Amino acid sequence: MYSEKVMDHFTNPRNVGEIENADGVGQVGNPKCGDIMKMYLKIENNVIVDAKFKTFGCGAAVATSSMATELVKGKTVEEALKITNQAVAEALDGLPPIKMHCSNLAEEAIKAAIDDYRAKNGLLDENAEKNACGRRCDDIHHMHEEE
Repeated sequence: MYSEKVMDHFTNPRNVGEIENADGVGQVGNPKCGDIMKMYLKIENNVIVDAKFKTFGCGAAVATSSMATELVKGKTVEEALKITNQAVAEALDGLPPIKMHCSNLAEEAIKAAIDDYRAKNGLLDENAEKNACGRRCDDIHHMHEEE
């Protein structure tokens, strides 16, 4: 059912934990399945130098969180914003269709953390949402930290 990479990232997740004084923090969740992902980013000179996560959820949610942190490290903010749920799933050698929502959460957590960073630094687009999300805020699978 799950690839070896998914099982590896679930049983040996990379980058678990928090970053004190993180430059960007994003939390997203799926109320339907109960998965909650929180991502912390340390950004220097527009490059993500560290990423950590805390996830409450199934094995696929943990694996996609772990892979997402691996994918963003060393990337510029703009490069990290281009990481899609499909890229996360492909980096894990695929996910069962019923678990693809976990890769959506990983993509959204990256974007939410970057939006938080941008909001804290006055870099949000004038057209962005007030809540530092700026993306898919009408998505029923997305929740904000304050919700």
